[in-house]
Amino acid sequence: MRKLKCEVGVAQDADGSAIVEQGYTKVLATVYGPRECENRLKRTNDRAIISCSYNKATFSSGVHMRKMITDKKSTEVMVKYSVLLPTYNEVDNLPIIVYLLVREFKKNDIDFEIIVIDDNSPDGTIEVAKKLQTAYGEDRILLRPRPGKLGLGTAYIHGLKSATGDFVIILDADMSHHPKFIKQFVDLQCETGCDIVTGTRYRNGGGVFGWDFMRKLISCTANYLTQIMLWPGCSDVTGSFRLYKKEVLEQLVASCISKGYVFQMEMIVRAKQLGFTVKEVPITFVDRVYGESKITSKEIIGFWMGLLKLFATT
Repeated sequence: MRKLKCEVGVAQDADGSAIVEQGYTKVLATVYGPRECENRLKRTNDRAIISCSYNKATFSSGVHMRKMITDKKSTEVMVKYSVLLPTYNEVDNLPIIVYLLVREFKKNDIDFEIIVIDDNSPDGTIEVAKKLQTAYGEDRILLRPRPGKLGLGTAYIHGLKSATGDFVIILDADMSHHPKFIKQFVDLQCETGCDIVTGTRYRNGGGVFGWDFMRKLISCTANYLTQIMLWPGCSDVTGSFRLYKKEVLEQLVASCISKGYVFQMEMIVRAKQLGFTVKEVPITFVDRVYGESKITSKEIIGFWMGLLKLFATT
């Protein structure tokens, strides 16, 4: 397990140790019980993640009534956001990412729901999800399990059937995508009226943390070749931290044929074909803290094959 250093600062108490918020402690106690809760609070990684300050982002007080731009007209409407959270063997990460999501939405007075789509994880992820649902309520945490690993695209389709929000946010459950950037996504969409907001590692202010040279090389090469071959109009086509208008995501998912990690790239390519507008927010991508990466050599080969197929057919 890799140690994580919180790059934006850690709140500390008088003796210099990291402070863990009381709300997170209550969630852990509900999910794991008092004894296991105490053990988990001692983990350095949890303390760093939960205690990260927000000094790299600017936050204004949000309200449920948000000014939306529609057909060049500004109107006040009620807006809700649905988070699609596909999971597989995320028993350690799920309580943390859900806590951070809930904290972020409540901090900015944003109406939300979190839809957990678990693919029959053998580590008991769904059991943890059920306890999180007890802690936060069935109106906030929706469980939509599936019988096995059926692909990312079908996970989105499965989750979309239950989504009641006007917008849909997708991100990884392994905490590679920190929810602190969501407010910037929401604000940019409100200001521009765009169809999609995507996080990018490849613009000023973005980057990665915890990757070795080989993984950086693979990611940069994949994005570089995609830019040359497909001209997607987006600097980070392999990222999966995005905000969509719900109807746009439904249309894109229906039009995509790829499976695996090439699916995210095809979504952006199809968006350009269909005339949807895409805006970008620089983000810091942090390599997963708990669990194993799901990117395999098979997925990498599949990406290159998918890239060539899209080049030949688009």
